Amino acid sequence: MPQPTQPTQPTHLPHPTTPSQTVGPFYGFALPFAGGGEVAPLAHPDTITVHGYVYDGAGAAVPDVLVETWQPAPDRSRTGARGSLRRDPATGRPAGRDGVVFTGFGRVATDGDGHYAVRTLPPGGVPYLSMAVFARGLLHHLYTRAYLAAPGEDPLLGSLPAERRGTLLATAERPGTYRFDIRLQGECETVFLDFG
Repeated sequence: MPQPTQPTQPTHLPHPTTPSQTVGPFYGFALPFAGGGEVAPLAHPDTITVHGYVYDGAGAAVPDVLVETWQPAPDRSRTGARGSLRRDPATGRPAGRDGVVFTGFGRVATDGDGHYAVRTLPPGGVPYLSMAVFARGLLHHLYTRAYLAAPGEDPLLGSLPAERRGTLLATAERPGTYRFDIRLQGECETVFLDFG
């Protein structure tokens, strides 16, 4: 009677996959939360919208990206506030923002067309929103800035070649609305920051 053979490991996978190699698309399960892009309190008169698309190296929009934003409050405070990740006291489920408190933090997923939108207040003391991008194929998230106004003497922009500065400048489409596209690779790749 023939003996059963042991299964062999595939020769093309010499090592098992590690967690840092399994980035996304898992974000839709737990990380987005209700009102994640609604950083400004409801009906605040100074609300601005920053929106755009995330593109891959081939110029195609990426539909499963998380974009996070951080910023100081209009009064320049950076302490933040609770209110983004509230839970319903009855069910324990995430309830989203309270609609009243400005927290300085936003997290929004791109839609099926690769579009994101954040409604917030103008940042105080700096002309930009700090951003982080989480996407499939990235082993680590990427940091960048979306400048909402042309700064005078900005050390970061001043350190970049002139042709690269534009990748950090949002375009004012109309009063209170800014467009900031993020290009992960390729021609006109967004400048990403290394905080290592």
